Amino acid sequence: MVHHIILCKLKPEVTPARIEAMMMNTRMQLLKIPEVLSIKCGKRIHPEMPWPFFIAIDFDSTDKREIYREDSIYVKFVEEVIKPNVAESLELDFEGDPGKDVRFS
Repeated sequence: MVHHIILCKLKPEVTPARIEAMMMNTRMQLLKIPEVLSIKCGKRIHPEMPWPFFIAIDFDSTDKREIYREDSIYVKFVEEVIKPNVAESLELDFEGDPGKDVRFS
């Protein structure tokens, strides 16, 4: 199991309503991609947190994550949701299966 986490800093013009739309679009669009096992996204609770938005996606393997990145739905999502709203992002990947060698995920 690969847990892919994206932390996002938003552009100054992004309103709370746009954040809500981002959350809805993230779930609606990315769950259409067959390689995505589950998805979570949300907004920060405390305003002092430096990353106001996150997306967390689960995949069976790193190969499935790579297939997802080339999917036309993902490419469209990046163009229509991420690029207009996100100023900076940090992507992190974690292996969730104990004892598994991530080189072979």
